[in-house]
Amino acid sequence: MSNYFVSAGIELQGGADLKEAENGLRLLAEQTQSEPGCILFEIRQNLKQPQKFTLWECWTNRQALLDHFEMPHTKTYLARNLTEVSYIEELGEIGSNARTDTA
Repeated sequence: MSNYFVSAGIELQGGADLKEAENGLRLLAEQTQSEPGCILFEIRQNLKQPQKFTLWECWTNRQALLDHFEMPHTKTYLARNLTEVSYIEELGEIGSNARTDTA
């Protein structure tokens, strides 16, 4: 079984403090990296639009990611309403997706 890769974009919510969000995201990343099933959890900040962030995640499987949302530190961060998800992408190896086209 292959690992489960995710990329997600998040943005500062209206009225939220950028420095508070940055500090909260740093702590979230640090705590998440020690979770069972977490292989990689990195958060990067957009250099031109600092209110936007990209998460790169690799988990042993999808259930490990679902378990992440039940962790106390994740719930604590999310309850602060500092950021909101703008997109989530599930990723795989190049050419690994099931193809239905014959062209």
